[in-house]
Amino acid sequence: MKIEEYLRDKVLLLTLHTGCMLLLAGFLHATGYEAQYCLLIIIFWVLILALWLGCDFYSRKRYFHELWTMLEKMDRRYLLGELMPSSHKLEDSLYKEMLRISNKSVIERIRRIEDEHKEYQEYIESWVHEVKAPITSIDLMCENYRIRKSGEEGGAKEDMARRIRLENQKIENYVDMALYYARSDEVYKDYVIRETELHEIAVVVLKRNKHYLIENKVQAKVDCKESAFTDRKWIIFILNQLVQNCTKYRREEGAVIRIYTEEYTQEEALGGDSEKGEGDCLAKHSRGVRLVVQDNGIGIKEEELSRVFEKGFTGSNGRKMERSTGMGLYLCKKLCRKLGIEIYAESKEGQGTKMILEFPVSSFYIFNDISEKGYAGNTP
Repeated sequence: MKIEEYLRDKVLLLTLHTGCMLLLAGFLHATGYEAQYCLLIIIFWVLILALWLGCDFYSRKRYFHELWTMLEKMDRRYLLGELMPSSHKLEDSLYKEMLRISNKSVIERIRRIEDEHKEYQEYIESWVHEVKAPITSIDLMCENYRIRKSGEEGGAKEDMARRIRLENQKIENYVDMALYYARSDEVYKDYVIRETELHEIAVVVLKRNKHYLIENKVQAKVDCKESAFTDRKWIIFILNQLVQNCTKYRREEGAVIRIYTEEYTQEEALGGDSEKGEGDCLAKHSRGVRLVVQDNGIGIKEEELSRVFEKGFTGSNGRKMERSTGMGLYLCKKLCRKLGIEIYAESKEGQGTKMILEFPVSSFYIFNDISEKGYAGNTP
């Protein structure tokens, strides 16, 4: 609060005092008081008024400064009414009470919305688990039918069973997307970070999509030598979405998907000065891992590349090719952000696309690694 703002707020009071001073001076002069006595009274009045205004300004400024400081430090700012400091002014007490009643109503409303959201999420999760049972049964029936049938007629029926199985897999993928979307705001409740072999993850995803890849004549290559600290289940889902996108936006002939890893380094400083002993600065290059999913498909237009992770964005490819929801990459981006993974795309129209996941190694792992192996000077 500034002094100009305070005085502007007190303009009516100042006008009233000024008018009263003039009336008093006129009355004293009319009753025979000498001018110097009138002036002395006015001066004392002004001094007392200025002193009162100064004290009141300092008190209000300190009060509102305390409120602003409290507000900036609060995570849930709608609770300000409960934590407001007490004040001797009646209007402050009334405002505090009104804010408290209003905030109570807001909190109750938020609680109802959270309960409704939780109930809806639990329903979606239970529905997904229920619908997965018939999906799995259809898949097993198609597989058993394929094994039993042979001959020319059987070959035609086997092809029909394979197509049904392929469409059934698409349904399963959409159901999985619904489940992971429902859980995406609470990833922290359902993940375990541990060292994960990325080659194993890639193989699991390709096996899951083998019929889809075969149907679309897509060749897949895996070259993942590195591992990363992450959650296995969530990464399988993310990689599964990327592989499906590569297959969906493939080229007509010679379609290839490559899944490979590469290392990258990032200079970090741990501690203080390197000449100060045990807790000093350790100049170190931390090792991170990139998981790259590359295809030679139709690619993405340059003007659309920055928007591929937006919710509901399908782009020109999504409108021309198979039916697209625009939710797959958005969900991948959201889950990666929750897991502390960077995801971005590189693409040229007609030349294919790279989807890159970066798994950084935190300084915690680096420091523990140094502590366990020992550290000798600046030797890398």
